[in-house]
Amino acid sequence: MEDIFVFKNILHRLTSENNIIQLNYIYSLLILAAMAFILTTAMYMQLVHGEYPCPLCLLQRVAYFGVCFGVILNLRNGYSMRYEGLTLISIILLLIISARQTLLDIYPRPGHDYIGSAFLGLHMPVWSIVFSILLLLAYAIRFCILGFDDYLSEPLLKSHPKTALLANILAWFIIALCSLNVLSTFLQCGFSSCHTFVSV
Repeated sequence: MEDIFVFKNILHRLTSENNIIQLNYIYSLLILAAMAFILTTAMYMQLVHGEYPCPLCLLQRVAYFGVCFGVILNLRNGYSMRYEGLTLISIILLLIISARQTLLDIYPRPGHDYIGSAFLGLHMPVWSIVFSILLLLAYAIRFCILGFDDYLSEPLLKSHPKTALLANILAWFIIALCSLNVLSTFLQCGFSSCHTFVSV
């Protein structure tokens, strides 16, 4: 009887761990998908509508990619506080940079009053503030609900083939976006200081 009770406890524990692992993967994939959507939208605005990014916009993209690569490393190598730290630092940098740009847009210097188009009444740096706050809240909720147990640090993605396939697609798409951003930034700025030129 005791053996059956022990077996049930072990089975329940394994089921709980698997559920938490799956929820962690779903959470990470949602973050990656959101970042991919934001960065794709930024490139669309740049290439289609000719809204070239300013230096602070480029720094925000670097922060977005920092978030992406922290999540990708967690998915590939197992969850690590180092990778979570990289992600959280990138989110904080995104918040600081976008807040700085928003303040500059509110009180622009002479000749720097172009702030780009708005979406739903908010300009892109303001949206970056919103996204960074939402990301911080999402990570806080994740830590509160899912925790950070030792078994999460094991690279178990291969045991979930469908999740692994989706993670690889998103990861390679983000890497391609990063390469495109590097190329477009080099074409825009070269090796000199980067400025945004607006045709009048």
